[in-house]
Amino acid sequence: MKNLLFPSLLALALAACQTDTQGTSAKIDDESMQQPQQTRVTAVDATKRGDASDLPDWARDSSRNSVFFDYDSYVIRSDARPVIEAHANLLARQPDRKVTIQGNADERGSREYNLALGQKRAEAVRRAMKLQGANDMQIEAVSLGKEHPRCAASTESCYAQNRRGDFVYFR
Repeated sequence: MKNLLFPSLLALALAACQTDTQGTSAKIDDESMQQPQQTRVTAVDATKRGDASDLPDWARDSSRNSVFFDYDSYVIRSDARPVIEAHANLLARQPDRKVTIQGNADERGSREYNLALGQKRAEAVRRAMKLQGANDMQIEAVSLGKEHPRCAASTESCYAQNRRGDFVYFR
């Protein structure tokens, strides 16, 4: 009996410590956005665009189609939460719709560092959308690093425009 009890307790303890493969948490808060459980760096062609013809006007508006981040951070800012919630609600209402979140960084830092940071930003947005009701199977998080800036000048205002996660929709 003792020979079976220890392996069973060990298996139970390991299962209790295990997180899901997506590294989600139960609520949106700054700490959960800072601590991703999984970081997979994926590059994607930024010229690839999805079908946005039947999206609501607000979802095609560039001011509502990006989430911005502070310098060297992948914490979801409070001003981004309504944007994330609106996009999550859109996905929940349109289960055949898919979105790619493209994480971006400013030009400061190495290519590798910015690819990893862009992935963390995209993953943070993906997790927040999932917590707002979007189906995880509808969302892909990829990194563009610093390779596709929105603004090319080396100024703080341009850096701020380049630290973002963009929503690109597909069917």
